[in-house]
Amino acid sequence: MTDTLTPQRAIPAPSRRPHLISGPTTGLLLAVLAAGLVAALVVGISVGSVNLPLGQVWAVVWAHLSGRGAQTDPLFGQIVWEIRTPRALLAALAGAALSVAGVALQALVRNPLADPYVLGVSSAASLGAVLVPAIGSTMLAGSLGVTGAAFAAAMLSALLVYVLAQRAGRLLDSWLVLTGVAVGYLCTAATTFVQLQLNPTELQGMMFWLMGSVAGATWTDLGVPALLIVACMLWLTLQARALNALLAGEEAAIAIGVPVAALRIGLLVAGSLLTATVVSVVGGIGFIGLMVPHMVRFVVGADHRRVLPVSLLAGALFLVLVDLAARIADRPNELPVGIFTTGLGVPFFLWLLRRRASGGADAA
Repeated sequence: MTDTLTPQRAIPAPSRRPHLISGPTTGLLLAVLAAGLVAALVVGISVGSVNLPLGQVWAVVWAHLSGRGAQTDPLFGQIVWEIRTPRALLAALAGAALSVAGVALQALVRNPLADPYVLGVSSAASLGAVLVPAIGSTMLAGSLGVTGAAFAAAMLSALLVYVLAQRAGRLLDSWLVLTGVAVGYLCTAATTFVQLQLNPTELQGMMFWLMGSVAGATWTDLGVPALLIVACMLWLTLQARALNALLAGEEAAIAIGVPVAALRIGLLVAGSLLTATVVSVVGGIGFIGLMVPHMVRFVVGADHRRVLPVSLLAGALFLVLVDLAARIADRPNELPVGIFTTGLGVPFFLWLLRRRASGGADAA
């Protein structure tokens, strides 16, 4: 199926590889994803150690949103609004942020294998986040905070991988993945060393957090991720045509006036900032930034004007459903969501790697 969007004449069209839908149908897809996300959020709020009636859950949520106040049992209302609603919303925000971060990093390196987890950015952010409580109330820890330390570590990691993966000014795919994996392992080893300094109680909580979990989310956890997602999404949307030009090649993008160096720095900052924010709140959740953008491109094509909004909603819906599965797979226990995303992501990564090796995969 061909792409019906008409890019500006000076901007090279993105890859016209076959995809399932295009044009106005993309708007319908966004509406379906938004409706599915709302439905998943309501189901996610209703399911837990005790299942709650969907109708009453929606009544409590709507009463708070409309400002009329919930006419239900106070305990029921507290469970729904104070405990489960922030958790479901945080899962949606984390999924959206990691998916958009994946789009940004894949555009940066022009490689669909790029992902905050594969490139070591998530591992570095985890290291930065665990260092703050480990080193205590020092001046450095106090000035950076968990999010600041995670962001600084993520930026350093992404920059290191980006520099080391180049040969003679060219970014090499194989070096990129291998360097990212190596940096990720190094950060994981350092994080493990930090963990060994903790007492058993702190270690158990840290292990669960490092595998990724939205349990224990509160309303105060939602503000910063939501603001950063909006800011990064707006900037990336404004750069969508430049990102499409970058897909055609660095030389082609420079030839039509795209400030490639500045654009790449912006992509590096956006991807690292989104990843670090998510890691500092919910821990390490891998492979969402790899799987979701790639599946989205299969459906809507490579045009970033469609990839970005669809990835945002698809990533949010995906992690809400994964969190739901993490709560019901081993009742009454809850499993870290990172177990599920890694279990799905590793086979997907190997399939993608094998497909690229056979020449059947597209570039970012």
